[in-house]
Amino acid sequence: MKHGKKYVEASKLYDKQTQYDRDEAVAIVKKLATAKFDETIEAHIRTGCDGRHADQQIRGAVVLPHGTGKTARVLVFAKNAKADEAQAAGADFVGAEELIPKIQNEGWLDFDVVVATPDMMGVVGRLGRVLGPKGLMPNPKAGTVTMDVTKAIQEIKAGKIEYRLDKTNIIHVPIGKASFTEEQLADNFQTLIDAINKVKPAAVKGQYLKSVTIAPTMGPGVRLNTAKLG
Repeated sequence: MKHGKKYVEASKLYDKQTQYDRDEAVAIVKKLATAKFDETIEAHIRTGCDGRHADQQIRGAVVLPHGTGKTARVLVFAKNAKADEAQAAGADFVGAEELIPKIQNEGWLDFDVVVATPDMMGVVGRLGRVLGPKGLMPNPKAGTVTMDVTKAIQEIKAGKIEYRLDKTNIIHVPIGKASFTEEQLADNFQTLIDAINKVKPAAVKGQYLKSVTIAPTMGPGVRLNTAKLG
């Protein structure tokens, strides 16, 4: 893959082979974000898990103390009183069966997170083929299948992010924007790492956090010293 001039210049600001401490890595990543827009800073965490085994799956959610820099659009599947509650709590969209054709046939996906009350999961399940591959299926582990829709919406709006292993056993999540202060990014990053360390599956043998990199949307990644993150 051929990289642009800015990317190449940015790569010269640090040593790619070095594993940096958290605060140093955050300071470097802020310098690497040179695009004309406010780049998202992402963490890429390669684990020692084997996601093919159910007892080594990682999936959960955590509220970042400083949010992600982006307000998530929330769709809630609920009926009657719970639908009213979702509206009152600030959901962007609320509905039930009538949304199925809109999503399935019209390709409507103007939302970032889907929340559903448990009684609506039969309806939402019909959208599995559309929502599943996009990581949008509500899940009890992520707190998005719940009767407490108010709490779910408030947490998502406050900067709750979901983390899970991809097919290569890596977790990719945003930890903020390039415009955040170093302290805000470091706080968010630490909150994420603490949450992932807490859910370490007992079945994982050997090193749990194999490599941790943080990178801006358009720039190169900076590796962190995993020994200090355990």
